[in-house]
Amino acid sequence: MNIKTIKLTALASLAAITVAGCVTDPETGEKRISKAAIGGLGGAVGGYLLGDLIGGRNSRTEEILGAGIGAVAGAGIGHYMDQQEKKLRERTAGTGIDVERQGDQLVLNMPGDVTFDHNSAVVKSQFRGALDNVAATLGEYPSTYIDIYGHTDSTGSDAYNQGLSERRAASVADYLAGRGVVRARMATLGYGESQLKCAPERSEADYQCNRRVEIRISPVTQNDVNAAR
Repeated sequence: MNIKTIKLTALASLAAITVAGCVTDPETGEKRISKAAIGGLGGAVGGYLLGDLIGGRNSRTEEILGAGIGAVAGAGIGHYMDQQEKKLRERTAGTGIDVERQGDQLVLNMPGDVTFDHNSAVVKSQFRGALDNVAATLGEYPSTYIDIYGHTDSTGSDAYNQGLSERRAASVADYLAGRGVVRARMATLGYGESQLKCAPERSEADYQCNRRVEIRISPVTQNDVNAAR
């Protein structure tokens, strides 16, 4: 599937979500997009955009090479990520962190109820041991990019939630850097409430589901290195 096809597919998905999410105001008769549909739009857009790295692949690769970190050989990428996945699963078992494999990428989903207090961007003291284990594993497998995404639920204003999501992502990055993870490998991005994972939010569990930080781990390949030179 080429890039044009991927873009058209993504746009078609967005259009379908938009149509399905239209509701009519019973008082004014005006049509609008429901907040649940907005969450779906965010998820669809995010799922498309997250295929690449925050800040661009070439500039990130240059920084990583400058920090003395090399690439993973093409034939060894799968094994490299397999071993990292295995250790992350072992070391985060029972902590609330969910480790998800997506091709040659790993995604760590960290729910806000175990990572942060409500409306806080300070990592909970009882969660630091889990992040210590994540940092140790990332240190053992240095040839990876680390993208950290912050998310919130839909309570509060858009502006407040955007800032909170950015602070939470930065807080996790700062913590990992303090445990020895090379800063050049990491980039952060806040999505606020634009990517609701659990929508519509009908219960406290749904709100907790959406208060989260995700860490996406991608291998640095020889192709990345060649393109950055």
